[in-house]
Amino acid sequence: MIKNAIRLAVVGGGRGAYFSNCLARLKGRMELVAVCDNQIEVLGKWKKEFPTASAYNDYERLLEDPSIDAVFLATPLFIHANQAVQALRAGKHVISEVIAAHTLEDCWELVKAVEQTGLTYMMAENYCYTRSNMMLQNMLQHDLFGELVYAECGYTHDIRDLMHDRDGNLTWRGRLVRDYNGCTYPTHSLGPVAKWLRINREGGDELESLVTVTSKSRAAASYFNEHFGSEHPGSDSSYWRGGDATVTLIRTKKGALIALKYDIQSSRPHNMNHYTLQGTQGAYLSPRYEGEEPVVWLKDKSPGRSPANHGGAAHAEWQNFSQYSDKWEHPSWQRWAEEASSSGHGGGDFFVLEEFVSAIEEGRSPDVDVYDAVTWSSVFPLSVQSVSMGGVPVSFVNFKK
Repeated sequence: MIKNAIRLAVVGGGRGAYFSNCLARLKGRMELVAVCDNQIEVLGKWKKEFPTASAYNDYERLLEDPSIDAVFLATPLFIHANQAVQALRAGKHVISEVIAAHTLEDCWELVKAVEQTGLTYMMAENYCYTRSNMMLQNMLQHDLFGELVYAECGYTHDIRDLMHDRDGNLTWRGRLVRDYNGCTYPTHSLGPVAKWLRINREGGDELESLVTVTSKSRAAASYFNEHFGSEHPGSDSSYWRGGDATVTLIRTKKGALIALKYDIQSSRPHNMNHYTLQGTQGAYLSPRYEGEEPVVWLKDKSPGRSPANHGGAAHAEWQNFSQYSDKWEHPSWQRWAEEASSSGHGGGDFFVLEEFVSAIEEGRSPDVDVYDAVTWSSVFPLSVQSVSMGGVPVSFVNFKK
């Protein structure tokens, strides 16, 4: 074992495998000592790459292992909170895949476990760490956009092929659409925006209330009918509670508005990073499709004026966002660009592990702490509640009380 390295166990080896190259980049600071999964073939792949790591198919037994300092939860979202609480109570630091919890009760239990144990908990929201999102955060910290008034974000990703196994049985993603109608996977979209608005930060803002509405359900039934025939219950639209498109409007206590779109069923190309930001002194638009450049307009820095003066001034013009990278590249990307560029989710997979390690080493709260995790994740139950009541406003919970 590497002396002073944080000894990590990966729980959920299928998704966790995407982080194996990140672990290599953190050699000397973090060491993989165990893997837990209920599939023998998955454990076999990990043992081939990490022959000294212990293999477990029982989570409770893994938590009894004194050689483990921290666990990385890459399991289905329905069990994240319970597994995190178990690990914290067993004396392990926790980094959890999104979302942190899907009920308000689980949110409170998670907060209580972190506060009582004093251990490090971080939610691995990798979309906060993409190059453009972090550069934008750096520019906002230097007040280039003025006061923020509006943000738009969205997760549009057709994952119907991940909603079932090869026999047509529903996976956890399928059960998510079958059983819930709301914004059930909010943090990829909301996380970066919450960072930009400084939600839950001293001198920043707080999420106040939300309203959620959904469309009818058509895409899942069409897909299941095509692939499994009319005899499959999923071929009937009434089988699915979740609508094809979901829109959530969030208002902050300082009066900013966030529009969050969520769609994991509609047939269309994937749009990983959909963000719009409007401030009193500037605006930002993320790419609409692969290959398009993000653009920005900043008062007194970008060409033209908004509005154009009657005296003949040119109209405001968008600039490629990359034109500002020499000056406003985020310091973390300046330092870790080589390591991050080879990891998944636009570099985010590396940064979540690096930040988790740094927080433990430095004895501080991580960049996405438990209060961020439960606040962003609570959009799931609050949006379901709003939809069930016909789209009425629902207040956010202050988990710091």
